[in-house]
Amino acid sequence: MEYSHSDAELIKQPIGYWSWAAYKAVVTRTRGALDEIGTTQPQWWVLAQVARAETVKTRDEVARTLRGYLDTGPEAMESEIDRTITEGWITEDAEGRLGITAEGRAFYTKTAALQDELQAERHADISDAEYLTTLKVLQRFIHNTGGDAWHH
Repeated sequence: MEYSHSDAELIKQPIGYWSWAAYKAVVTRTRGALDEIGTTQPQWWVLAQVARAETVKTRDEVARTLRGYLDTGPEAMESEIDRTITEGWITEDAEGRLGITAEGRAFYTKTAALQDELQAERHADISDAEYLTTLKVLQRFIHNTGGDAWHH
């Protein structure tokens, strides 16, 4: 890969720009690929939360976990949960407990395979050590600037 600048010049580059550019590239690619199979990234998050749960989760638990993802917010997550139910991928009982349908399980399997492909694409030529260092450095940037971030 050819980098944009020499090492000496890269050290002086703004992290805000490069973290934003990485975010934009990754999210745009992910959302485009999910759109091609008929879903949104927030719907995937909902489906994955329900499909992977060791115990049944309620709407409130799923919404609370996901509302901070990419600044989605509580209202948007409620809407995405509703859309995922409308798609027939999950159900909700009278107590707000969410369950996955057979159609949802099949779609989850398909979508999880796509997410695995996207993960491999993003991580091409990046070692686990480099990835770990990158995440730790980004978390230090967040800490050093008074930010707060957590991903489940």
